[in-house]
Amino acid sequence: MVIQTSDEQTDEAILVDGVIKTFGSGTSAVHALDDVSVTIHQNEFFTLLGPSGCGKTTLLRLIAGFDHPSAGTILLQGQDISHLPPNQRSVNTVFQSYALFPHMTVAQNISFGLEMLGRPKAEVSETVDAMLSLVRMEELKHRRTDEISGGQAQRVALARALAPRPKVLLLDEPLSALDYKLRKDMQIELKRLQHETGITFIFVTHDQEEALTMSDRVAVMNHGKVLQIGSPREIYDHPADRFVADFIGDTNFLDADFSFASEGRLLLRFAFGAEIETGSVDGVDASSRVTAAIRPEHAKLAPADDQATFVGTLENIVYMGTDTHYHIKLGDGSPFVVRSQNLRDLGEPYRTGQSVGISLMPSSVQVLKN
Repeated sequence: MVIQTSDEQTDEAILVDGVIKTFGSGTSAVHALDDVSVTIHQNEFFTLLGPSGCGKTTLLRLIAGFDHPSAGTILLQGQDISHLPPNQRSVNTVFQSYALFPHMTVAQNISFGLEMLGRPKAEVSETVDAMLSLVRMEELKHRRTDEISGGQAQRVALARALAPRPKVLLLDEPLSALDYKLRKDMQIELKRLQHETGITFIFVTHDQEEALTMSDRVAVMNHGKVLQIGSPREIYDHPADRFVADFIGDTNFLDADFSFASEGRLLLRFAFGAEIETGSVDGVDASSRVTAAIRPEHAKLAPADDQATFVGTLENIVYMGTDTHYHIKLGDGSPFVVRSQNLRDLGEPYRTGQSVGISLMPSSVQVLKN
């Protein structure tokens, strides 16, 4: 079952309904997609996020038409495109390799697809100029693409894909070959392009930071299934299960017993003796055990006294520049990390080996079913 945490809209760009994709047959069959249903809206930056082999690229290929579903349907603005060839879909794809023509100029690469579609010369010239302006490469229009940088090549690939004004643009990990700083810059650039063109972008990545930075909504996938769909904030703050919580950002996981407190809330009891009263969770009963998920940045170090939520021993301090990670061992041996932002250089107030407290608000504890 897909947990979709945003309200449904009616302006569907892509509707994936009950799609199954199987490679091979018999005992050697590989089920790449298992009853996947996703609605992607018009003018939305939608990201398919998950580890390698989760099915996200397979789903992208089915939408592009490079492969066809074993069962289920795919609609593009209401039209069934499940078995149409790629050239009969108003969909373009930007690949990891960009696949530019090295012997052509930037402008010629952008115009190539338009010319193959038989567009008038005046329209081609006008569109090329508009795309060059959109990706801010007017000054390089006559430069061959084997003479430009990786970031510039990525912009040309985007301009070429956007030139025919597709209804949907598919992006298959297009930032993976760029260095860290350029990748960060291009994340902002991609979101700008999507906003200015109004074209639906479907982006595939295994990088959680990319997904959180650019997306209107994210679908988290694993083992051919969509586990949760929602805004980056919904996915991060309210993960549907342990896999989603673990895959999106860093999380502390603590097993707990519980009893029901007032108004359906839960009283969590941990093996190291601490108790927390926190929000309820659907589907738990008296025979269940649960997992408490706590983001490192939602906890603070405090004196090791009765006011602390947890108490443990500080085992390691890792300075990360913008913040510091404090690795703590709790009373039962469970690891716990506190992340503290470095506001200014005040020196290090803690030392390894000392007993420290951990302070956190009950609202920062997400209760997940085991």
